[in-house]
Amino acid sequence: MPSLTSLDHLVLTVRDMSRTCDFYREVLGMEVSTFKPADGSERFALQFGCQKINLHKAGAEFEPKADVPQPGSADLCFLSETPVADWGAHLEGCGVEVIEGPVRRTGATGSLLSVYIRDPDGNLIEISNLQDG
Repeated sequence: MPSLTSLDHLVLTVRDMSRTCDFYREVLGMEVSTFKPADGSERFALQFGCQKINLHKAGAEFEPKADVPQPGSADLCFLSETPVADWGAHLEGCGVEVIEGPVRRTGATGSLLSVYIRDPDGNLIEISNLQDG
């Protein structure tokens, strides 16, 4: 049977491209980039580490797309080496409400310490530290 090795990118459908880009850049420290695929359109993406999130504007999604693209339907977990306590202070300084945490969770590779926030579309964003043991 064939096997998969990693996730290359995912797509978020957003209501307001500018507001989304500002949030992910200013609050989460991601780089906002633009790219032009073969069709010549201009697209936006969020990049951090070796990861990429492509952005589609609700109602003007690029083909092919999800069957029912919907702003606010994602639940994403991001790993960080910055301690969750430091994230809490940063989020407060940005005026972003922590809706839960710090709490212990189980991630793909081990135990996590996490805080939860929402992005401008209502997507659930989990910021986590991988815990030893």
